[in-house]
Amino acid sequence: MKIATFNINGIKARIETLPRWLDEAQPDVALLQEIKSVDEAFPREVFEDRGYQVETHGMKSFNGVAILSKLPLEDVTRGLPGDDTDEQARYIEATVMGDTPVRVCGLYLPNGNPTPGPKYDYKLAWMERLYTRAQELMATEEPFLMAGDYNIIPQDEDAAKPEDWQEDALARPESRAAYRRLLNLGFTEAFRARNQMPGMYSFWDYQAGAWNRNNGIRIDHFLLSPQCADLLQDCQIDKEERGRSKPSDHVPVWIDLAA
Repeated sequence: MKIATFNINGIKARIETLPRWLDEAQPDVALLQEIKSVDEAFPREVFEDRGYQVETHGMKSFNGVAILSKLPLEDVTRGLPGDDTDEQARYIEATVMGDTPVRVCGLYLPNGNPTPGPKYDYKLAWMERLYTRAQELMATEEPFLMAGDYNIIPQDEDAAKPEDWQEDALARPESRAAYRRLLNLGFTEAFRARNQMPGMYSFWDYQAGAWNRNNGIRIDHFLLSPQCADLLQDCQIDKEERGRSKPSDHVPVWIDLAA
């Protein structure tokens, strides 16, 4: 089972790029972030015609997440539990019914800048809610994963210029500590489990020639429960997608599971 995560930075802007990538990469499941569309306006027919079931959790102009799946989806839920007042569309869950059912949690974690301030407080509170949800899923002892744009640079080697990010919400000590706390529940971070090479990133700013100089950061992650990690066969970053026409500022990351 090939599962990908991709922050597309707007479905309208990526209406040609995303279908082309799906046709080439052929993921069984794609978790999308920043669709920037209400559910009713999402161009689901483009993906249904390719054999994907489409589930969205969107909002106008900002955020928004989606699951595209060639395999049946069951028990689809929208929104991260723990705060009934949170109106931001950043989280969606479903069980992918492959040979081994896998619960997938697609997330778009808040950026949190500027720090300090209410946006950073919201980021940390959101991560605490994610931790609670992860605890609940761990208790089921069934395969599940949490994947998407975490807006977290886990370690200095995940940035080309770590000194530029020291005071940024993506790399502040509190952000990294919350991420490590999540990992310590028993997750395997799929990319680092399969790749230790330096200079591997998933995001490059559109400005200042960041792509040409490989001045990137790695912020798109797959966290696998122990039962899901047992199924892991590979994890890669589709870096070449950034060099194509009309690219997102992120590139897809994908895993292959024996499921």
